[in-house]
Amino acid sequence: MMLDSIIDKAAQEGTNTVAVAAAEDTEVIDAVIDALDRNLARFILFGDKEKISSLIEMKKYDWMNDNHLKIVDADSPAIAAELAVKAVFNKEANVLMKGNIPTNILLKVVLNKEYGLRTGNVLSHVAFFEIPGFNQIKIVTDAAMNIAPDLDQKAQIIKNAVSLAKAVGIDTPKVAPIAAVEVVNPVMQATVDAAALSMMNKRGQISGCVVDGPLGLDNAVSALAAEHKGITSEVAGRADILLVPTIEVGNVLYKSLIYFAKAKVGAVIAGAKAPIVLTSRSDTAESKLYSLAVALCCVKK
Repeated sequence: MMLDSIIDKAAQEGTNTVAVAAAEDTEVIDAVIDALDRNLARFILFGDKEKISSLIEMKKYDWMNDNHLKIVDADSPAIAAELAVKAVFNKEANVLMKGNIPTNILLKVVLNKEYGLRTGNVLSHVAFFEIPGFNQIKIVTDAAMNIAPDLDQKAQIIKNAVSLAKAVGIDTPKVAPIAAVEVVNPVMQATVDAAALSMMNKRGQISGCVVDGPLGLDNAVSALAAEHKGITSEVAGRADILLVPTIEVGNVLYKSLIYFAKAKVGAVIAGAKAPIVLTSRSDTAESKLYSLAVALCCVKK
């Protein structure tokens, strides 16, 4: 499975609607138009209507005659975020997408107690990578939300990632809690948590997947590295999901894959009432499209 196959799957999911907060951004508009051309979803774009319509017209797209696209004027990014979140809350849309707006402003609205999208679950970032040299998608979590998750939070982060992996077609994801070493060391909390998560999986507390750790990054993704270290495991060398111990590890791995390995990526926030496309404002239109496709596959019917 590669990212283009996720786009194909998203196109089969039926008509979903995406609410975009502060859509006045060239890369966002490019992704939206591409998604419309592929019949992936309907869109409600919230933001400066004049700027949004101007960007669309620059792409020579006839949005005024497209009933799959609607623009709603908003006086500020904060108001655009509020309107977009309310659209999802009121079931006028079933995916939320971040546009040209700081993440903290959007998440503040997402967590609003009156009309936000909180569920009581941990919100976590789930990134789907297509990496040159690998013939399967690798999922990295959590590279953007939880700074130093404890054991319970890590269990929820795994559950979020497993749910998304299944939604795109990975039936029984293999999960590797990543650490610096492959043995439990009491002074290295990542290894202790990894062993506990593995036991929780064996006892059915984390289901629908196979968890085994601690594993180093090398022997989580390379069967040869696992063999050299004498590690025999259903996960070693074949991990679908890489659970990082802290946000710093996740952030460095995420950016290394993009800038050094030239990987393609699509990422969403899981654990809310609806999938949230929370890409960086510097991400390409292609990355935003992949993220949209992942989110659309994860809409709960």
